Amino acid sequence: MDFKGLRTCIYKVNDLEKAKAWYNEVLGFGPYFDEPFYVGYNVAGYELGLIPDEGNPATHEGGVHTYWGVENVEAMFQRLLGMGASTYEAPNEVGGGIVVGMVKDPWGNLFGMIYNPHFSLA
Repeated sequence: MDFKGLRTCIYKVNDLEKAKAWYNEVLGFGPYFDEPFYVGYNVAGYELGLIPDEGNPATHEGGVHTYWGVENVEAMFQRLLGMGASTYEAPNEVGGGIVVGMVKDPWGNLFGMIYNPHFSLA
């Protein structure tokens, strides 16, 4: 049995409607699945899901670190900060031309970005 790669990343949010509006703007499109218990986006063949959570958003920080591929980490990082995200890890090169950065969305979820010139879906 082999792993087939990232399929789904789920973020907990305490206001599903506000989170949906925020992610619609971040992604530039709406969800393909939209129910009160789950909102799902198809992001270039990968799933970004939102689920309602009435818990403390601060508890999300210790969870999974997921990185979404982008062409320009610094530009996306600044865009997300302008949309209400906060800095978790400023963009930096980690070697081999790979650049990563991470913000906290308005609900405390970690949202990572990566530019990796060595990665290919093919």
